Amino acid sequence: MSRLPRICPLDIAQHVIQRGNNRQICFGNEHDFFAYIGGLKEFSVKFEVNIHPWVLMTNHVHLLCTPYKENGVSQMMQAWGRQYVRYFNHSYKRTGTLWEGRFKSCLVEDEVYLLHLYRYIELNPVRAFGVYLD
Repeated sequence: MSRLPRICPLDIAQHVIQRGNNRQICFGNEHDFFAYIGGLKEFSVKFEVNIHPWVLMTNHVHLLCTPYKENGVSQMMQAWGRQYVRYFNHSYKRTGTLWEGRFKSCLVEDEVYLLHLYRYIELNPVRAFGVYLD
């Protein structure tokens, strides 16, 4: 069964989530985080996608991004995701999939929701480690 095409209108922000397969780690050390960020920057420029807040957790990624090129988010995530898997598998002498299928995404058309996502993404590590700020 073929995949349904994603809706990816230009100039509309998207919340992107990509998880490690079976929620396993996709970043094993600090170098992995820097490698991912560097590649994300390179591919976001190549596919004309602005990255707003983002967070890399040990087993998943949250991005808030806006495409300025047709299918930019999909092309960026697919191209960089494949390359990062090769890097990760080589680094850890492993084979097979790293990601849990396709990345998830949803359009952000409302300003209130946009502000909520900024906060959600930026506080994700705080909530994950049980630290709460008043």
